[in-house]
Amino acid sequence: MVTDSITPAERARRSAQTMWESDAASHWLGMELVEVEEGRAVLSLPVQAHHCNGHGICHGGVTFALADSAFAFACNSRNRVTVAQHNAITYLAPAHKGDVLTAVAVEIALTGRSGICDVRVVDQTGRAIAEFRGNSRAIGGTLFDEEEQ
Repeated sequence: MVTDSITPAERARRSAQTMWESDAASHWLGMELVEVEEGRAVLSLPVQAHHCNGHGICHGGVTFALADSAFAFACNSRNRVTVAQHNAITYLAPAHKGDVLTAVAVEIALTGRSGICDVRVVDQTGRAIAEFRGNSRAIGGTLFDEEEQ
């Protein structure tokens, strides 16, 4: 149950902590949860050899996964179980082994159970690698019980 007994910042932190503890995929890929607040999340990923494709650049699926994880943490920051309904990505530049990618997700619209979140993926120099837009849908339930404070 979502209540007004905690601040939006604390709710976002607790929601992220709960999700992060069970997020085997993001851990396995080597992501780091950098920050989270209501409607916003930042994740990073150092590009390693196993993230690279046959062209020697970071696989698009890895970039997508980073953006998708940032999207998920931003969308779930209100302690409402929320999933992706539709996502799209545009790749702007290649990333290489040794680069550090950062995905910044910002929820730009939320109406009822549906939301839109934009994610920009940049490298360590601030160069844009990809732009991602995700549509979210709250499916019911919470990540943690706010009554147990």
